[in-house]
Amino acid sequence: MTPYVLWFEEVDRSSVAVVGGKGAHLGALVRMEGVRVPAGFCVTTDAYRRFTTDVPSLAARLDELSRLERDDREAIDGLGSELRATLEAAPIPSGVEAAITEAYTRLGAVACAVRSSATAEDLPNGSFAGQHDTYLNVVGLASLLSHIRRCWASLFTERAVAYRMKKGLDHRRVHMAVVVQRMVSPEAAGVVFTADPATGDRKVTCVEAGFGLGEALVSGLVNADVFKVRDEAIIQKTINRKRLAIRAAAGGGTRRDELEPTQQARPALADAQVLQLAQLGRRIEAHLGGPQDIEWCLAGDDLHVVQSRPITTLFPIPVAGDQANHVYISVGHQQMMTDAMRPLGLSFWQMTTPRPMAEAGGRLFVDVTQILASPATRVGLLDTVGQSDPLIRDALQTVLDRGDFIPLLSDHEPSGWAPPSAGPALLDPDPSIVARLVARCQASITALTQDIEAHSGAALLDFILADLPELKRVLFDPESRRAIMTGMEAAWWLNAKMAEWLGEQAPADTLSQSVPDNVTSEMGLALMDLADAVRPHPEVVTFLQDVDDDDFVDALPMLAGGREVRDAFLTWLDRYGMRGPGEIDITRPRFRERPAMLLPMVVGYLRSFAPGEANRRVRQGRQKARELELRLLERLRALPGGEQKAAETKRMIDRVRTFAGYREYPKYGMVSRYLIYKQALLREAERLVRAGVLREREDIYYLRFEELQEAVRTRTVDDQRISARKAEFQLQRDLTPPRVLTSDGECLTGAYRRSNVPTGALVGLPVSTGTVEGRARVVLDFARADLEAGDILVTRFTDPSWTPAFVAIKGLVTEVGGLMTHGAVIAREYGLPAVVGVEDATRLIGDGQRIRVNGTEGYVELLA
Repeated sequence: MTPYVLWFEEVDRSSVAVVGGKGAHLGALVRMEGVRVPAGFCVTTDAYRRFTTDVPSLAARLDELSRLERDDREAIDGLGSELRATLEAAPIPSGVEAAITEAYTRLGAVACAVRSSATAEDLPNGSFAGQHDTYLNVVGLASLLSHIRRCWASLFTERAVAYRMKKGLDHRRVHMAVVVQRMVSPEAAGVVFTADPATGDRKVTCVEAGFGLGEALVSGLVNADVFKVRDEAIIQKTINRKRLAIRAAAGGGTRRDELEPTQQARPALADAQVLQLAQLGRRIEAHLGGPQDIEWCLAGDDLHVVQSRPITTLFPIPVAGDQANHVYISVGHQQMMTDAMRPLGLSFWQMTTPRPMAEAGGRLFVDVTQILASPATRVGLLDTVGQSDPLIRDALQTVLDRGDFIPLLSDHEPSGWAPPSAGPALLDPDPSIVARLVARCQASITALTQDIEAHSGAALLDFILADLPELKRVLFDPESRRAIMTGMEAAWWLNAKMAEWLGEQAPADTLSQSVPDNVTSEMGLALMDLADAVRPHPEVVTFLQDVDDDDFVDALPMLAGGREVRDAFLTWLDRYGMRGPGEIDITRPRFRERPAMLLPMVVGYLRSFAPGEANRRVRQGRQKARELELRLLERLRALPGGEQKAAETKRMIDRVRTFAGYREYPKYGMVSRYLIYKQALLREAERLVRAGVLREREDIYYLRFEELQEAVRTRTVDDQRISARKAEFQLQRDLTPPRVLTSDGECLTGAYRRSNVPTGALVGLPVSTGTVEGRARVVLDFARADLEAGDILVTRFTDPSWTPAFVAIKGLVTEVGGLMTHGAVIAREYGLPAVVGVEDATRLIGDGQRIRVNGTEGYVELLA
């Protein structure tokens, strides 16, 4: 059995299960030459387990805690309070108390800091910083024993329980050790971050400092002095007014001391001490194997380290294979899907796209270093991304303006990239071009559906690999791309020329309403028609309001009118069932696999709209577009050279009406193919489960394609690899990917350089004109979207699967997006004012709050 007490010198980083994360790190630090760690010991998890053995009904209450929902804060707090009260009142077993007493006497019976050290704390996958309790200047044995009990009980604070739930940790498997450390009464204290916590830059050390104990900083009572260090030089210094210091009180505990006015504005550290701390931080980072959050204190001339934990919030850096500087653009921000992807999803997307992509944090990035380095392509890249997402352009410009991060190429060195265009001439507005492209894509999908059925085992994987060139051929067909670019360039031309000639702002938004051949906008309208098929059957309506089972379609024929409704659902799923939230990730569920995701939308339509709403909207959109067209042409003819201008404008309008809708089709073809691949691979996975190779069929999602090939061929799989990747994916889901990332780890978000925004408004990119007021509905999960007519949807991003939500709203706000991304295109077609790229919109806008969306100028006002 492990002893109830272990000294720091007796533990190391492998001792987490015995002394928790904090204790294990202290054990590693005391072994470092030149690092002063105040002496101390750990009360082990065996002591905690022995203590809790005699606590009545603890196991039953932990089982009850595990059954609670993460968002049921009231129940969590109530049960947590009961558990804490029980633990704080329970007696410490005599053997445990004797071990603590002996260690405390050996330490000198001095004043101590008593810190919680859970087995899930201060680890690379979750720091738990601030979730458990710490007590300073604990004096006397009786007080020490009491505060150790309180640390054990802090395992069940509401914030600690909620944090474990968020991280997917079992309350019954997390145990608490306690660190008891000789108290240091410092002149100054603070934190060293060996990577800039604000930007993620791994080459910048951030030192925060205040007078007295570090508690004043941690609790937010004072604003710390902040120093930033790079290459052994202070590059930024902020000295704040520090009105008070927390210091050890004579009888135990702490006191607040008001500082003299002359001391308040004085730096807590000299520059030499800042550089010494930065150097110390780099040594500890190297020793512990990653960026660290280090708490320190200064007593006399001596710097003491009282704890160190990994910084767990940093976004990972792509592996480049060299030491050169690199700049990466987020693929997710371009594709409107910034969620983490599983390994199979990552590898499929990489096999689909023509350009190499780097991985980090479960996301994909494109290395644009060479494009930015070349004068021949730099401007083209900035203009291209600037049209889509001005924040990315601004972030890239920020890197370029530094002048020294990217070595510039000569004018003659190629970068291997060219900006997209329609070619030397725009296509004529011929609808047969779109019809031919659609037919070609559909024929290819039909052939795949038939051919894939004949393959299984290793031959199936080989078949899919051999079919990927056909996917790429259809997806990147030059004529298809030319049709898309013709529609886009015609819209840009119309917006520019109508502003120049007539002062008309963004007319292409209205002119592209209800265009033909938009398979994505048609999906939302078709779901409205499906709701109309449900409407005449009250028994079916009642059933759909209450059911949340994905097998509901099979149950429909048992209801009056249900057979007709089932056929309507199946028809819709045949046409659109390959779509689903996050559809660029082949592992994400599709509507065909989880049709219950659609039910909130269908029920909402029944509640909010009259029959025939879809047709009414199509007619209304066409009418608005036609009326604007006639008005523009009439005004143009009254200008000098007006007939020529009107004829040119008419041709551009026809191009928009002909090709704008087709822009959504290639991706529809891609996700159609993805679902066919996926269904075949899941059938193969079921065979592997039956053979005992896999535990569950979805385990294939955690293998890359080539690893899945090997698993099918050899009938073996590495269970530990799959388990590790599942755990890693859970961590990646909590990360927020940056728009632009450098090889130093710096995350750049960019900024809007605009002055036409009302005070307090949230700024974004205007993508669909008009102004609207209404109730904000903040929705993070499509399957839980509860929208009513007149609501304004606020979400992180939308991809084509969100289109059914668009028919129920009157405005759109997203955190991610650009001028030509899905949400913008569909918002324009439906005539919805929309602002995208609004940083932290889902956090800053409250669900149910009244807001005003200005889709013409690009901002959101919070009204109430």
